[in-house]
Amino acid sequence: MLLAAAGIAGGPGTSSVTPGWVRVEGDRIADVGTGPRPGRAEDLGDAVLAPGFVDLQINGLATVDFAAADPQAIAAALDRITESGCTTCLPTLVTAPRSRYAAMLDAIAAARDVAGAAERCAAAGVHLEGPFLGGAPGAHPVEHVRAVDRAELDATLDRHRDLVRIVTLAPEADPTLEATRSLVARGIVAAVGHTAAGFDAVVAMVDAGARLVTHVFNGMAPFHHRAPGAVGVALGDPRVAASIIADLVHVHPAALRIAIAAQPRTVLVTDAVATGAGSAASVRLAAGGDGAARLADGTLAGSTLTMDAAVRNVVTVGIGLDRAIAMASTIPAAVIGLVDRGRIAPELRADLVALDRATLAVRGVWVAGRRVR
Repeated sequence: MLLAAAGIAGGPGTSSVTPGWVRVEGDRIADVGTGPRPGRAEDLGDAVLAPGFVDLQINGLATVDFAAADPQAIAAALDRITESGCTTCLPTLVTAPRSRYAAMLDAIAAARDVAGAAERCAAAGVHLEGPFLGGAPGAHPVEHVRAVDRAELDATLDRHRDLVRIVTLAPEADPTLEATRSLVARGIVAAVGHTAAGFDAVVAMVDAGARLVTHVFNGMAPFHHRAPGAVGVALGDPRVAASIIADLVHVHPAALRIAIAAQPRTVLVTDAVATGAGSAASVRLAAGGDGAARLADGTLAGSTLTMDAAVRNVVTVGIGLDRAIAMASTIPAAVIGLVDRGRIAPELRADLVALDRATLAVRGVWVAGRRVR
């Protein structure tokens, strides 16, 4: 299969403003180049061909809450997520009672084996957002937020080996940094989030191996020039990546521009939730008119964002398309060590999305070389 487009983003020597082509053989990219196509090709016209998007934080979609759904419903949601150009994601579980984690993780693991998996957004693992959080729990049920219990954490990770990819925890919940170091030793990304800890405490967690800050600006103390806190680390420490919810509600456009300018490894995430299901780990949700989800008291509780919309929003505030695409694909794939995707290059998975050059609407999606939209 040979695809030709008005621009190729996310490949060596390619640009969204330069015509190019991609040759796919089986589930892999065989070759990529710029200029005239070398033979007969499917002409995508005035479209930009980009790597499939990678969402590191998504709690659910419409009526499907990943914390409560069965494997078939989770698989159906992954099918729908693919429509937005997202070809890899980490289903995300927020803070819940101890007794629920085994069943939630089992269901997500089983969803990866539901028929048709090769043609839907790949669940590359799970993001545990809690329960080991600190002084900025946000919408997480505070009655279940707790300090790290190493026996509980180790048992969960041992039972679900190779499933958990990211654990978001707070310095307040891991004051000895023992859990952070353990996660790093297991090859799991330790992320700092939902914390009121000061700058030095967050730096200490990064020193211990944490390499991601979860949804910068949200779930942490505000930035202050004499007390920069987690925001200061997220935007100023080159060792970390910083995820951000670019729905233009969670973060003001001006702050969004500042974050992207300051942090080369900014990552777009949706933090999408199942507003139609009425819950996320038993937290009641209400969909707001601005596209965000809120608790009954108005607390932000996630978004209804999609990855393609996040890319469009970032471009709207003045960020170049190539950078926006990298934040939605190349950078998040690298954060969790997925070296086989997130870029358009030979021998990588042929996970691709075609975007209309004018509107950035999704015009085509390929998962492992198969066109699914």
